[in-house]
Amino acid sequence: MQEIIDFKEIDAILERYRYESSSIIAILQDTQAKYRYLPKDVFPYLSEKLGISTAKIYSVATFYENFSLEPKGKYIIKICDGTACHVRKSIPILERLRKSLGLSESKETTDDLMFTVQTVSCLGACGLAPVLTVNEKVYAAMTPDKATELLAKLKEEN
Repeated sequence: MQEIIDFKEIDAILERYRYESSSIIAILQDTQAKYRYLPKDVFPYLSEKLGISTAKIYSVATFYENFSLEPKGKYIIKICDGTACHVRKSIPILERLRKSLGLSESKETTDDLMFTVQTVSCLGACGLAPVLTVNEKVYAAMTPDKATELLAKLKEEN
């Protein structure tokens, strides 16, 4: 599914940062906030507008883990697999979510771009383990059944 880029919106982002190449991280953050990832078509456009190479912009985008070159879902679900969560059975939660959504380790996002399921090393809520987040909102003491209920609720909202 190819994303249609509204370059007027990219221009608005660039104007906010006065077309300063030193603001490339903030520009990429704002672009990703708009599209939920960094579409490949923005790289040559930003290169031309900022006067820096596409390779340099790409290297910034791939260096920082928060940037994504792949489309993400409307709901980004992150399951903690740090020590506390792992010993309290976070993997069965991950497996249930993947099975329910038809996802796998190599396929993190549903075809309809509604859900992305990822594991993270730590969410910093060890006392609430096992934990997952949906778009940064924390859900504590999760179980596979609670995760299924949460998915149903999110699907119902749409």
